Amino acid sequence: MARVHIAIALATACFGLLIAFHLISQFGLPDVGFFHFKQSKDPVNTAPNQIPFIPEESQPGPDDGGPAYLLGTGKADITGPVVEINLMGYADPDQVGTGLRQRLYSRAFIAGEIDKPEERIVYLVLDTQSGDTAVRHGILEGLKELGSEYAIYSKNNVAVTGTHSHSGPGAWLNYLLPQITSKGFDQQSYQAIVNGALLSIRRAHESVAPGHLSVAETQIHNANVNRSPYAYLANPEKERARYEYDVDKTMTMLKFQNQDGKDMGVLTWFPVHGTSMLGNNTLISGDNKGVAATLFEKDVQSSERDFVAGFSQANVGDTSPNVLGAYCEDGSGERCNFEDSTCGGRSQQCHGRGPFFRSKDQGAASCFEIGRRQYAGAKALSESMTTNSIPLNGPIRSLHTYHDLSNFTFQHPNGSFVTTCPAALGYSFAAGTTDGPGAFDFKQNNTGSPNANPVWSLVRNFLREPSESQKTCHAPKPILLDVGEIERPYLWTPNIVDVQLLRVGQLIIIVSPGEATTMAGRRWKEAIAASSSSSSTTSTSSLNNKNKENSPIVVLGGPANSYTHYIATEEEYTIQRYEGASTLYGPHTLNAYINLTLTILPYLLSSPPPLPPPGPQPPIHTNISFNFNTRVRYDRPPFFKKFGQVLRDVAPAYTPGEKVSATFVGANPRNDLRLEQTFAAVEHLSHGVWKRVRDDGDWDLVFRWRRTSTILGTSEVSLEWEIGGGAQDVDVGRGLYRLRYFGDSKAFGTGEMEAFEGVSGVFGIE
Repeated sequence: MARVHIAIALATACFGLLIAFHLISQFGLPDVGFFHFKQSKDPVNTAPNQIPFIPEESQPGPDDGGPAYLLGTGKADITGPVVEINLMGYADPDQVGTGLRQRLYSRAFIAGEIDKPEERIVYLVLDTQSGDTAVRHGILEGLKELGSEYAIYSKNNVAVTGTHSHSGPGAWLNYLLPQITSKGFDQQSYQAIVNGALLSIRRAHESVAPGHLSVAETQIHNANVNRSPYAYLANPEKERARYEYDVDKTMTMLKFQNQDGKDMGVLTWFPVHGTSMLGNNTLISGDNKGVAATLFEKDVQSSERDFVAGFSQANVGDTSPNVLGAYCEDGSGERCNFEDSTCGGRSQQCHGRGPFFRSKDQGAASCFEIGRRQYAGAKALSESMTTNSIPLNGPIRSLHTYHDLSNFTFQHPNGSFVTTCPAALGYSFAAGTTDGPGAFDFKQNNTGSPNANPVWSLVRNFLREPSESQKTCHAPKPILLDVGEIERPYLWTPNIVDVQLLRVGQLIIIVSPGEATTMAGRRWKEAIAASSSSSSTTSTSSLNNKNKENSPIVVLGGPANSYTHYIATEEEYTIQRYEGASTLYGPHTLNAYINLTLTILPYLLSSPPPLPPPGPQPPIHTNISFNFNTRVRYDRPPFFKKFGQVLRDVAPAYTPGEKVSATFVGANPRNDLRLEQTFAAVEHLSHGVWKRVRDDGDWDLVFRWRRTSTILGTSEVSLEWEIGGGAQDVDVGRGLYRLRYFGDSKAFGTGEMEAFEGVSGVFGIE
């Protein structure tokens, strides 16, 4: 959880501005996850310039006996430094990596037209907190370097989304604000993501073959709840009455099959925060969506080796995986205050509870269970799609533009003209959420004059005092951090945002750079569906109804391409809980995004107009960002020991449900990230041959690293196997097993790297 931290050693005194790093890190920057007119009209009926979207002509499809599209899927390792780097999400400077529970991946999905192969899209699902401006830039530049064959991939058709895991290494984002708690920008962390994403695209590209796409949906009722129901209730009662739940329970699936009917992959959209692993967790993982993807892939890959499962986010903003609700952890056991999520007037003791919240495992059991529930729903849906799905037919189109939201004037749905604001965060941003509460006396639901200690006004003004026009523009948000107007030493947050839409036949994908709340996402999707249909309204709630085969199917994926924090409705903004306070561009942020995506919608038609200008280019800070993360100096074994030597060995025998553990003389895993490899393995003796049955991509095998002496350069590695605690319980039988550790040491003086291994004793499972 975001907590109070007195200082972060960022620079010498000559960098006066870096004092701000110390002050901001005291806030603990949580989860990096208005007063105005109420929308007087249903957004479905106010979309301007309605466009007949579904063309009469379409490509051959499954019902025509021929393949509809060129399809490819690919997956690659993006696991960055698993130790000594701050985790990205909760923004707690003390949450520094100590090991690995599950590797992180980029999953790439390509769809293209058969007759026009240059018309294609790439949808990336990264096990990261979000997309990012610099990461996307690096991927696009890398595609150019791959040669002319990859020239068909560009800014228009490449979408870079994150699963919103809060358990991955940080220090890879483009803007200063998220760099503060991670002590800057780390090239190793950044390059692991960029290079892995490129490799996943290459693998998908090399696998491209004719095939079919189909869409279906299901309901998953036990994997998410709304963590800000008080703000949700501010939305119009008539609008809320149209929905059964205050979060979307719908999972939408896009299935990839080759022309022989073999499953190549599935891509799903379902909204639930990647906060199952708690703020005290220091092991790298893909959180609940990483679990879901791995379970699905391991299930199918027994027969379909190259199958890829992508579990993308949707309108995730106000969702939580802590499905039992938020309770006070102060001994009272009472529910947190409904309006501001406090206990005794303070936010620190209010925590959401996952399915197995009583397990003292930093959220691991709850995380696996929420992932399992998504996997189970997705698997059942996939199996039903042979008879209950909508085949996709029609053109593939895409468009991406940049737009400056610091001062964007447009027509509001009520007919008035409104303007967005330079980015700013409110006081309730520092209060955090029930998934990760903040510090000091910050509270959610904090509007007008903030009731926090006046010292925070001094801190704010030291960084930049917001102007009266900025205060008016953001009202009723009381501004804590005027981040959009701070340009020294470089920009703190984006004002230039990504606007992107993708189309595959009837399917339209809104690629959102921010975390849209439940109702914000509903309005956004409905506006796009309404304007892309030949009629004024289009129901997208019954995708499996064959009568709806030619209706637009709209999904929202994100946070993608950049990270612009949250997108709340105007009504939710007036409440100023965490999501409203983190809506960067003022009360009209949502309607601005809707306006901009409706503006580019005509470019998805079969015969689109000439491409518009790309818009203002965002700055790329990869070469000017600070980095105060120290590099690995050297590794040494303790006296009279050698690297890989067993320090504490396994027991002779275990039974399913027990934990096997061994400790080795280790070296810093930052020396070699072992991408596409492993730090740890479980081996089984089968017919006289040791066969690997687990590696560090498996949930139940944990790799832990501990520095024992900085001066001497010594460290230890522990491997822990929870027998029967993962995806493949069926392959754990009686027999002989052992643990194997793979490491790389850095020599003192020369810096030369040398690989080594360590092997535990043999143990039996009875």
